[in-house]
Amino acid sequence: MPAGKIHDRITLGATPAVMAITFIGTGSARLTLLMAIAFGFSGLMFGPDLDIHSCQYKRWGWLRWVWLPYRHFIPHRSPLSHGFLIGTILRLLYLGSWLLLASAGIGTVLILLQKLNLQGINWLIPRQWLEQHRWELLTIFVGLEAGAMAHSVSDWGGSWLKKKLKPQQKKHSSQGKSKSRRRS
Repeated sequence: MPAGKIHDRITLGATPAVMAITFIGTGSARLTLLMAIAFGFSGLMFGPDLDIHSCQYKRWGWLRWVWLPYRHFIPHRSPLSHGFLIGTILRLLYLGSWLLLASAGIGTVLILLQKLNLQGINWLIPRQWLEQHRWELLTIFVGLEAGAMAHSVSDWGGSWLKKKLKPQQKKHSSQGKSKSRRRS
């Protein structure tokens, strides 16, 4: 399993390819930028290793306490943190619940403003807002998931490679010992 700095290099190194693929697929500079930001954010701050005391966890600075319950309840490298789709969805729901709690007061004020039927706040109607921004939201989610999967795939590949090379290392070390015994 790669160290945090290796995961960072993978994220930063893969970002140009992610941007190229996104631009070719969408033809939109705006969606390409959103994808790159989401991919980078996921790889550097919002990835699967928030379940341990990792680089990603430390980068949250004084807000890292938000992730303590997550670290307590989510086992490291479980499907809940490193799994395809489920890890990203669970982290989004977890962070979303904190944001919902933090914005309860603001939400109350906005609802009151909407009830007063003030102009220029049509975006407060969630369905309309979701319809207007569905492609942006989908792009952000795909970017977050792609960043998380770059992390998880490198973990899985590193573990697989380690297991694959372990028997060969034992073979080489035992052959070296038997040759040295013959010489003495």
